[in-house]
Amino acid sequence: MKKPLLALVVLGVFSGATYAQSSVTVYGVADLGFVLERGGPAGSVSKISSGVEAGSRLGFKGSEDLGNGLSTYFVLEMGIGMDTGGSNQGNTAFGRQALVGFKGDFGSISLGRQYTPLFLALDNVDPFGTGLAGASTNLFAYYPTTGNPRVKNAVVYKTPAMNGFSGSVVYGFGEVAGSTAASRQMGLSVNYESGPVVLTFAHHETNDATASDSEKTTLVGGTYNVGPAMVHLVYDSNSGVGGARNDDFLVGVSAPVGAGKLMLSYIRKNDKSSLNQDASQLAIGYTYALSKRTNVYTSYARISNKNGGAYTVGNAIESGTGDQAFNLGIRHTF
Repeated sequence: MKKPLLALVVLGVFSGATYAQSSVTVYGVADLGFVLERGGPAGSVSKISSGVEAGSRLGFKGSEDLGNGLSTYFVLEMGIGMDTGGSNQGNTAFGRQALVGFKGDFGSISLGRQYTPLFLALDNVDPFGTGLAGASTNLFAYYPTTGNPRVKNAVVYKTPAMNGFSGSVVYGFGEVAGSTAASRQMGLSVNYESGPVVLTFAHHETNDATASDSEKTTLVGGTYNVGPAMVHLVYDSNSGVGGARNDDFLVGVSAPVGAGKLMLSYIRKNDKSSLNQDASQLAIGYTYALSKRTNVYTSYARISNKNGGAYTVGNAIESGTGDQAFNLGIRHTF
């Protein structure tokens, strides 16, 4: 009787050690808000939208210690339409992220559907965090030609932080038979953070389906803490398929007010085509923390289009329908 009991104890100890090396976390964002859009060709629109400040999601992430400073990790993240109970990202099961990789002293390398370094750089320096009505993505051309801030079939390498510097590189396989260049995507970012200063440089290129043309975006930006407030500056230059060219410039401020944060930004788009369809956006927003996981938010933005331009005010996941939008909602993270 003692031997079977001892065997069970030993088995339990080793099983516990094995589980201690692995961990899986379930996480997510539940974001719902009232959105009023005005100035669209079909008139005003009022609705309840999911993912106004940040895309609603359900995710699973985990890691396993392989020893000698090496570990493996994965992320599976799906977009949830909280307003309908449906799925976002084109009803793709894990359309937000789906990746697996290794990490260690060398940094990390991962395979799968992942964010571009360009989008992450813009998200880091936008006072609105690419969400709410004031999202920089209403005018900034951060999307590759595929219309998504993510790259599928991608390999991403991220360096470890060294003296305030870090960087990442992405290569997205086009997977077109007979051509390694067709539909291929490549990008990188270099970041620096020290005290009150954050600086970022990013570049992304996307080839078309025949590799005869490409879209390129280069971005530089940063933030600087001035007392309790933070100043945001961002500039990017874009060349699109067919020769379209434009520049975007953002100046903004974010500052703590009570238990929340006030955000202001101005964006100017300079269209260098013969149409000269310039645009500008003014935005204001405020988020208020009810707890560490829950906040309420409000935001308003207006775009002025020139010479027949049709840029619209959207939010974290919607492109919007008109040149004005107002948001009021709640976000909970878990």
